[in-house]
Amino acid sequence: MLPELQLKDILRLKKPHPCGSYEWTVVRLGADIGLECNGCKHRVLLERRDLAKRLKANLTKQEEEKT
Repeated sequence: MLPELQLKDILRLKKPHPCGSYEWTVVRLGADIGLECNGCKHRVLLERRDLAKRLKANLTKQEEEKT
C-alpha cells in the first residue's frame, strides 16, 4: 500500500543514511517524493513505490495518534 503523506511529515526509514540518521522530512509531493535528511540536510527524490518499501514509520502520524 502506498503511504499517505503530507509536507513536513517526519519519516523513519529502515536503513540509515551514510551520515547515520534514520529520519527524513518530506519536502516535495507528487509522483516522486522529495526527502531531506534530518542529519546532514541532503535531499533525494524517491518514487512512491520505492519509498513504501523503505519506510519503517511515519513519526508525525504516531505523535498525532498519541494525543
